[in-house]
Amino acid sequence: MKIGFDISQTGNHKAGCGYFADTLIGQLVECDHENEYLLYSAFGVTFWDPEHAKNTRRLHKSNCTHLLDNLNHQESLNFWSNSRQIDETKLGNPHIVHANNFSCPRLTNARVIYTLYDVSFLDYPEFSSEENRWNCFHGVFNAALNADFIIAISEYSKRRFLEVFPHFPEERISVVYLGSRFQEFGVEKSISGLTPDEFLLCVGTLEPRKNLRTTLRAYREYIDAYSDAKPLVIAGGQGWLEDDLDEFIKTLGLNEYIYKLGYVDDSVLRWLYKNCWAFSYPSVYEGFGLPVLEAMNLGAAVITSNTTSLPEVGGDAVLYISPMNKAELVEAFVMLRNTELRSKLKVLGQKRSQMFGWSKTAHQVLDIYKKALQMPKRILNNS
Repeated sequence: MKIGFDISQTGNHKAGCGYFADTLIGQLVECDHENEYLLYSAFGVTFWDPEHAKNTRRLHKSNCTHLLDNLNHQESLNFWSNSRQIDETKLGNPHIVHANNFSCPRLTNARVIYTLYDVSFLDYPEFSSEENRWNCFHGVFNAALNADFIIAISEYSKRRFLEVFPHFPEERISVVYLGSRFQEFGVEKSISGLTPDEFLLCVGTLEPRKNLRTTLRAYREYIDAYSDAKPLVIAGGQGWLEDDLDEFIKTLGLNEYIYKLGYVDDSVLRWLYKNCWAFSYPSVYEGFGLPVLEAMNLGAAVITSNTTSLPEVGGDAVLYISPMNKAELVEAFVMLRNTELRSKLKVLGQKRSQMFGWSKTAHQVLDIYKKALQMPKRILNNS
């Protein structure tokens, strides 16, 4: 097979979608020496990296070819938004094209595989910017019309998609779970001023869906009750609708207790997960919940929400709370003062994380590519 693969979001400051594409393509080329991979640094109409030719994942292997590196933004838009027919010869005449950044192109010959992350932009429109909501909806709507096969990253995402788009053929959608990209051993970089096992950790892009303000309110109550409370570390790049977060922290009187690190690389993130007192992730909505899996994998005691896909990831290895219930989160912080409970959750989390793995993910994805090729191509919607 000639497999076209969207690597457009694998560049600098990548988040969930980018980590998915980056780790998956690495695993695919590692385990698959029979097929050819055509890697597209510019893909679709919903995302653009001005330095895509330099920033995106570079794979120097005999079965990998990088394409579309020379396109500027307008050229990329013109190519991918061609209303009549996209020139698949410029894509290397692939048999499969795997879309990973919400965009879903209409192709005449290649089977289009679409990664479905979530439909949070429909369920919680207030948590997204207008531009982001439109881009996400446009991509998922086009996938409902034109994707030959959809890979959902959780049972929850699959179910919600089919509820919103009930006419999509269910035999053309499968769930493939993610894995932790962290191996048992790797480069670690500590943060000056932080002592191992002496800080509470939050990780994630700064956007309302991650529910950081509930964490901050709960943390304020917790430190009011316990003078020996650990400092709170926040790691994550700036997203949307949280521009006044620093002011919110100041209003709560938390400046002296907070380490706001911004976006951190994997060496720092590994150290944070491995050395935190506990990891708090009370997200309102997730398509999967990769930070929960990565935290468990690296031995953190985890607090997370009892909603959406998160119980599929956490199983019986985490403390669950209702995400908007501040009192429950305060109670969870108090519960984790029990060293025995915290140690138990660390062990359970690492055991649970072994159920997931990128090698397993890659083999399932390869099976889906083969299955999609055996199916007739879906009839293109010509409206």
